[in-house]
Amino acid sequence: MTTKLSLAGRKIPALVTLLLLAAPTAAFAGEEFMTQTHANILWTLLAAILVMFMQAGFACVEAGFTRAKSAGNILMKNFLDFALGSIIFYLFGFGLMFGLDAGGFVGTSGFSLAGVGLTDPDSQWTLTFWFFQSVFAATAATIVSGGIAERTKFSGYIIVTCIVTGLIYPISGHWAWGSLWLGDSGAGWLEGLGFMDFAGSTVVHSVGGWVALAGAMMLGPRIGKYTADGKAKAIPGHNIPLASLGVFILWFGWFGFNPGSTTTADGSIGLIAVTTSLSACGGTAAAMFTSWFKYGKPDISMTCNGALAGLVGITAGCATVTPSASIIIGIIAGILVVLSIEFIDKILKIDDPVGAVSVHGICGAWGTLACGLFTAPALNDGAGGLFYGGGFSLVTPQLIGIAVCFVWAFGAGLIAFSIAKAILGIRVTAEEEMKGLDIAEHGMESYNGFQIFSNE
Repeated sequence: MTTKLSLAGRKIPALVTLLLLAAPTAAFAGEEFMTQTHANILWTLLAAILVMFMQAGFACVEAGFTRAKSAGNILMKNFLDFALGSIIFYLFGFGLMFGLDAGGFVGTSGFSLAGVGLTDPDSQWTLTFWFFQSVFAATAATIVSGGIAERTKFSGYIIVTCIVTGLIYPISGHWAWGSLWLGDSGAGWLEGLGFMDFAGSTVVHSVGGWVALAGAMMLGPRIGKYTADGKAKAIPGHNIPLASLGVFILWFGWFGFNPGSTTTADGSIGLIAVTTSLSACGGTAAAMFTSWFKYGKPDISMTCNGALAGLVGITAGCATVTPSASIIIGIIAGILVVLSIEFIDKILKIDDPVGAVSVHGICGAWGTLACGLFTAPALNDGAGGLFYGGGFSLVTPQLIGIAVCFVWAFGAGLIAFSIAKAILGIRVTAEEEMKGLDIAEHGMESYNGFQIFSNE
């Protein structure tokens, strides 16, 4: 996520670009430079709007993959994640993520739009950059929703969302992306090690996935998910077409997520769009054939998750790998997601209704590692990944970043859910769960009069 790409795919912080406005050079004289600046603002804003629309995709996927009696609760959580999450990120998260660095671990400067002007170029970019970052924060929060669906108290979930957007996501985000706003004065410690995560395979997706894992473990499985002897039972989603539509919406929005992370309107966005889409295609096909081989039929839900797995997997390296490499990354992600969903469900006996931990946590970690394996020298100042003869120089910081972000997000997630449990509780009663969270938590049905759901 950057303001401008160099030949190496490295990033020039936002304020560095803006400082050039005060002293234009011959190469960027007056009107020409302002045209580029306005183009950057327009592109970044458009990308942010695409990412915001991903919230609708998450809502459709999560609602479709769960039962009808809790569909409205899923939608409420997605509204909450964006609405309250954006406010919390505005009040607290942005400063922690992009403020002046304190020892490489956290930003310390506050941030308020109250003092920002409305018409000068610096202020226009400030507003745009904040909005772009806010939709990423909401994405990290909403990943948690699906992994803990159908048994979570809405009031307790509010506390978790505030902690994720105000603390958990911004702090680990600072470690990897702190320099994007204030340059070296804001750089986090993972950046200093050479950690690469262009658009957030780990920073956004794995962090959300690991918090979801913590929540799913603390909540326990849904009633009826496991038999007395521990055998996993399938609880089919009530609307697969809705879930599939959500996947297509997310795929569409990802062209804001990945190409938009340049925050620069230049030719690099074409390559990023190509690698993003090809990886998703590879993930879709791989999950389809893997499920076909394992279960005898090409499973629709696994295929949907394969598309998302490919998208998550390419997010870290989308600007620094070739199109051919992106297909390989997507294929591996598609296979991984099928195996991971089954392992978590049947071996670990953790109830993740939509596969959030596998799609975002596991495949996010894979994508981050893949960045160290497949980075092309021509796209990274001559420094190639392991498969390009670069040895472990790029792999090592990737492994460190994957590990520390897991420890932070999972550990902080356990604390967040513990706080919510102590204050308001995190699990509904057995009777409320059987009725469905739409009635129990919100006093209404999503499909009133249709009676298309059961309590089994």
